[in-house]
Amino acid sequence: MYFRLAIETMNLEDFENRVLPTKNKLYRFAFRLLGSSEEAKDVVQEAMIKVWNGRDLGEVQNMEAWCMRITKNISLDKLRSRQRKMTHSIDTNFEVRHEGLTPHENTEMHENMKRINQLMTQLPDKQRQVMHLRDIEGHSYNEICEMLELDMNQVKVNLFRARNAVREKLIKLNAYGL
Repeated sequence: MYFRLAIETMNLEDFENRVLPTKNKLYRFAFRLLGSSEEAKDVVQEAMIKVWNGRDLGEVQNMEAWCMRITKNISLDKLRSRQRKMTHSIDTNFEVRHEGLTPHENTEMHENMKRINQLMTQLPDKQRQVMHLRDIEGHSYNEICEMLELDMNQVKVNLFRARNAVREKLIKLNAYGL
């Protein structure tokens, strides 16, 4: 008896349409985890190679989530190999613009965003990852569950704790200058 397997194989056009558009998000995520532009670029390149080499993707429903998971795993492997716990901030790439603000208000907004970024780097890894994916990248809870291989409760608890910790420290900084 002869069985034929129907496996969807990704071609170059599929790769360009489904995977390449995620590269900037992958880079920002890797950069947030690693704190190094060069390492983040290496991780994204390695992730793209893994996606291309494993292109029998019959079961992959959300390509972006799958790419983010690969990027996370490669980044965490790099962190483990150099035994580094915390990431550095992304001072220059995280900018919020609001039209119609006075120069004073604009400066204050910029300073607050820098403080928030610094406070995020002090969070535990899972909290920092969940907050980055939700509040900076704008992913849904379900996507975050899939990317980080966590259940919904873990995602919500980590996000709640991360936001609370950043909020409390920011209030103290603004109120007391501590």
